[in-house]
Amino acid sequence: MPLRLLALVLALLVGGCGTTGGAPVLQEDRTPAPAAAPRVDPATAEQAFSLLGQLDAAWQRRDCAAVEDLTTWAERTLGGRACEATRNGRPARPGDPVYVLPDEGDWFAALTREPSPAYYLFFLEDGRWRLGAGPVPVRGEREREAGEPPSSLLRLARLVPQRHLTYLTDPAGVGGVRFPAGDPMRALLKDVTRQHADVELYGTRSLTIPLTGDSVLVFDALRLTYGEKRTDLVVMASVVGEGNTIRTLGLRRARAS
Repeated sequence: MPLRLLALVLALLVGGCGTTGGAPVLQEDRTPAPAAAPRVDPATAEQAFSLLGQLDAAWQRRDCAAVEDLTTWAERTLGGRACEATRNGRPARPGDPVYVLPDEGDWFAALTREPSPAYYLFFLEDGRWRLGAGPVPVRGEREREAGEPPSSLLRLARLVPQRHLTYLTDPAGVGGVRFPAGDPMRALLKDVTRQHADVELYGTRSLTIPLTGDSVLVFDALRLTYGEKRTDLVVMASVVGEGNTIRTLGLRRARAS
């Protein structure tokens, strides 16, 4: 090879090895994706449920700061106001719980059967479990059983909060949302319509737990504003079943302001 050609080749090779002037080298990103929180196990749920004892003690002391620290979501709003307004404390201590565990790892429901059936919702917030809602009294008991509902039913379950909102703001029933005779939502609609309350969703997260192959448990909450008089929160436990049906297991309504 002529010396001039050899020198040119060597110059090109050296230039390509530098850190400037060459094409950037793309490297594979090997950073692992953040792992989802593992599903809550019964032992974790049992430990979290025990905070109700701490909450009862805080109520007895009327330690409103502790009540706020042990609660979140709807219960922080309701419990804080009640703590400031009364010394009567919470209802009787619940017992005989059954833990209804979702696939997500940052919340779960506890169905207590003593002194009467009621749901309690617990949320993992800032590394600690807190009570998000409860008690929500229910008629009967619904626990998670074997079977996985189809994805279409799960999608319908995630729409329950919006369907509640539609139902309570559509007294003429144009939206097509229906509830069976005797359902608590019917009585709530009459009250909202009679008092001209404004209705809005309280939180946007979907809280769903598959119960069987053809039913899904759903929790959601609404804020009712009655002019300048007062504001109520309503926390609901519902079941979505085949045929796009919604049935209210129970609801808890309390004054928020």
